[in-house]
Amino acid sequence: MMILVAGPYRSGTGDDPAKIQANVDAMTDTALALFRAGHLPVLGEWYALPLIERAGSTGIGDAVFDEIFHPIARRLVAKCDGVLRIGGPSAGADDMVATARSHGCRVFHALDEIPSAA
Repeated sequence: MMILVAGPYRSGTGDDPAKIQANVDAMTDTALALFRAGHLPVLGEWYALPLIERAGSTGIGDAVFDEIFHPIARRLVAKCDGVLRIGGPSAGADDMVATARSHGCRVFHALDEIPSAA
């Protein structure tokens, strides 16, 4: 299955780059576990962040960031078989869960809920 890993990006970080990176690392670690289990993991950040930079964003939360960050993840969720929600509070990650449900995608809350790819 192609599974989007949805977790906090900015939430609870005060936009501290080290805390944001820790959130991205947690999502990437989860993506690696999904890959090793035979699935195709994706993060919205993998698509959004390079485009945000190329589009000329000057910082997290500016107009360019907001134009791309969540909208691209919503488009991506529509192509996925499921969403794995990880981490703590996050309006954006909760939005990805709601978007997944609106597209009839499965929603998981732990790696062990995901069927084997074998």
